[in-house]
Parts: sequence; structure tokens; C-alpha cells
Amino acid sequence: MTTDTILDEIQDLNLSYLLLVQRLISEDRASAMFRLKLTEEMADLLATLSAKQLSKLSRTNQLLCRLCYDDPDQLRKLTHNQREQGLSQTHAALLMAAAPAGLTALREG
Repeated sequence: MTTDTILDEIQDLNLSYLLLVQRLISEDRASAMFRLKLTEEMADLLATLSAKQLSKLSRTNQLLCRLCYDDPDQLRKLTHNQREQGLSQTHAALLMAAAPAGLTALREG
């Protein structure tokens, strides 16, 4: 895989992610803010970006989204969880709620 191909895929993923973020915010703002760990100001900004602005923002060589699990033990608990399937989603939600902010690239940029 060439560097250009990887960059193209990162940009495609960024645009898909930003479009999903906007859709989540428009459908259920409070839930989106919680799931994406967004402040009111960041949610407002992301919700109002135009298609041109989203496209421009997506054309970076950095992923705008990232795993919300900084601690490998949290990921291990989810992937090696022996609990009932119904409880594993609740467990994942609890771990994600405790994870630090996930849009660091957007907040710093």
C-alpha cells in the first residue's frame, strides 16, 4: 500500500467520521455529546460546518477520530470479557464514559 493510498483512506475516513458526527448531533445532541465527549461549543461548531468546511477539515494527514481507550487494560477487558453478551455492551459504555476526550485532534487544531 502506497503512502498516497493510505492518505486517501485517512481523508475518506475523516470525512465519513465528520458526517457521522454531524448526523449524531442533529439526531440526539445530548447523546452525541456524551458519546463523542464533546463540549457544547465543539458540538455547536461541528454541527454548523458546511460541506466545504468538512471537506477541507477531512483533508489532513491525521486521523480526526481515535480509539477512546488509552489504557490497554480497558481494551483487554472488552475483548476478553466473559460476561453475558447483554452486559458486555453496558460494560463497554461504562468504560467509554470514563475514557478521556476522543476528539483531541479537532480540539487542538
